[in-house]
Amino acid sequence: MSEIKRTEILFLYDVQNGNPNGDPTDENKPRIDEETGYNIVTDVRLKRTVRDYMFSYLGYNQDGVKDIFVRQTFVDNNPEKGLNDGKNRAKHYNDNLDNILKACIDIRLFGGVIPLDKSSITFTGPVQFKMGHSLHKVERMYIKGTGAFASKPGAKQQTFREEYILPYSFIAFYGIINENAAEKTRLTNDDIEVLKDALWNGTKQLITRSKMEHNPRMLLMLTHKASNYFIGELDKHIQLKTNIQDEQIRSTKDFKLDMAELKEIIDNMGPDKPEIFLNKDPNLVLEGWD
Repeated sequence: MSEIKRTEILFLYDVQNGNPNGDPTDENKPRIDEETGYNIVTDVRLKRTVRDYMFSYLGYNQDGVKDIFVRQTFVDNNPEKGLNDGKNRAKHYNDNLDNILKACIDIRLFGGVIPLDKSSITFTGPVQFKMGHSLHKVERMYIKGTGAFASKPGAKQQTFREEYILPYSFIAFYGIINENAAEKTRLTNDDIEVLKDALWNGTKQLITRSKMEHNPRMLLMLTHKASNYFIGELDKHIQLKTNIQDEQIRSTKDFKLDMAELKEIIDNMGPDKPEIFLNKDPNLVLEGWD
């Protein structure tokens, strides 16, 4: 297994006419910071995107071999018996921690609580993300439409469907891969390559009614030479520049992304400059990076 190095992640994607992350305690409205007007997305939502993609598209759906630990399973594989809790999930692996770490990539990446038969073990995930946020103020829109069915047999009218969406949101997530925690969960560099794939293509594959227009725009990863070193808050060193009001932004054509401050920080590191991985959508225009 190759040595894991401290790595910082900046992942940017956008959403058009959708709900990036509904708040179940507030009518499932898109989350908005009322002080700034910025859209908020939880790290749990991003991790779910990654897990779902690995399970559905990359073959991490084989119990005991190549698996996702945090996923919906049923008692005795029988839906009529209800959902498994964490303890029953661990019994799929005979309460064997080594087998869980060997098979379950999501525990190696994100950690988790493993409730074994006689104890509970908590792993701090090597890969941690802050809450995501838009790089601009957003507009929350209320829409209403008719449903396909009546509210009850014999009713004269169809039901109404109500929901809140954002016409547009350009979202940034900042994360860190911690080499110290990676040793405990047995994270590999191959796992990190899978994470890259799942962040990018998992976002593209969010094909549901409220998530249809999710598109990855940039994935930047800085792998540092020195242990325990990181720049910190990469999302604070970039800036969205536009000539229109934030709430009027509707696509990447309406703005440019100013990367000059972050580029200067990296260039000033001299011989300690990190290894840079950059995947960028051609529709996103960067300033101050080349």
